[in-house]
Amino acid sequence: MVDAHQTFVIVGGGLAGAKAAETLRSEGFTGRVILICDERDHPYERPPLSKGYLIGKDDRESVFVHEPAWYARADIELHLGQPAVHLDREAKSVRLGDGTRVHYDRLLLATGSEPRRLDIPGTGLAGVHHLRRLAHAERLRGVLASLGRDNGHLVIAGAGWIGLEVAAAARGYGAEVTVVEAEPTPLHTVLGPELGQLFTDLHAEHGVRFHFGARLTEITGHDGMVLAARTDDGEEHPAHDVLAAIGAAPRTALAEAAGLALVDRADGGGIAVDASLRTSDPDIYAAGDVAAAEHPWLGTRLRVEHWANALNSGPAAARAMLGQEVSYDRVPYFFSDQYDVGLEYSGWAPPGSYDQVVCRGDVGKREFVAFWLSEGRLLAGMNVNVWDVTDPLQKLIRSGTRLDPEALADPGVPLDSLIAP
Repeated sequence: MVDAHQTFVIVGGGLAGAKAAETLRSEGFTGRVILICDERDHPYERPPLSKGYLIGKDDRESVFVHEPAWYARADIELHLGQPAVHLDREAKSVRLGDGTRVHYDRLLLATGSEPRRLDIPGTGLAGVHHLRRLAHAERLRGVLASLGRDNGHLVIAGAGWIGLEVAAAARGYGAEVTVVEAEPTPLHTVLGPELGQLFTDLHAEHGVRFHFGARLTEITGHDGMVLAARTDDGEEHPAHDVLAAIGAAPRTALAEAAGLALVDRADGGGIAVDASLRTSDPDIYAAGDVAAAEHPWLGTRLRVEHWANALNSGPAAARAMLGQEVSYDRVPYFFSDQYDVGLEYSGWAPPGSYDQVVCRGDVGKREFVAFWLSEGRLLAGMNVNVWDVTDPLQKLIRSGTRLDPEALADPGVPLDSLIAP
């Protein structure tokens, strides 16, 4: 039972933490809600940082989850710019960077993830960037505009979603862009070689140069400024700025020091939680990027770093903290925008899990839906410049129905009609 004298603490000021706080209030919790944010900005959403805000289409205020005044109206106590540095499970308290100790009855860890760093010479130069926080996006937005004005060169390490979205933004400003990627295509482990090639072609048409099968080994510079980026095959690429987009790592230090169960890094890392998002401590929960949750119908532990997971797992954890029955079984979902291509991806199809990829529509025109199948069962689907199919795709994935590949490939067969009654 939860009563008005209890204190619920949320560590993490991203979308998951903010939506958890909102849910606690909307579900009727009248106790104290304390939200601890290590950034000075109010909680914000991250997709605009590599999309609308970065390209200059959206203003800064559009990224925030709630207007600042909302937190006071909802009686949410905010600690902005204060990292949580120590978790004492026995005393049930969190110590902040300024020495403040905050007691909790139940605790939610929504600490998110952080960019992986390049471990090579030259990363201390002023022109080396990462993209995870609003401050990063603000800086990078100015850098891209400057590169565009001066015909400058940006080298991007990594052809994942962030690397490709920043490449598109940089070309929109007029900057020269080279992407260095160890795999043979962009998004190779996510989409496979065939659909990865689609993104090679898309970006090449917009003037992006790719260097596949290579890794950065050194960033050279002079007087603190970047001059070039070298790769392990002996190539040297001119550069005025470099973006490290080689993935993200869950921020588990607080949980690890407190002795909570973690998932091995080789298996994706993160804080181990059950289907109700509860950790190995019954009074502590985890949500968002940092949570590696037991997925009820996928039958595996899954850690998802995308926006939809933060949006949905924060509220799910809040309801579990309130004692409600929760089984977090969302179909993983993400979206991306690059140039005139918009896409949505639903499902989970890691390398080796599928035996067939089927497409319906016109892949050449980039108006199609792709389906990843295993023994006829749909594992994942991606719609590219085709809309309003996410719901039937997710229903087909959940159903586990054996599907006819020819029917999937036929645009004349509605996806809804393939869902077993």
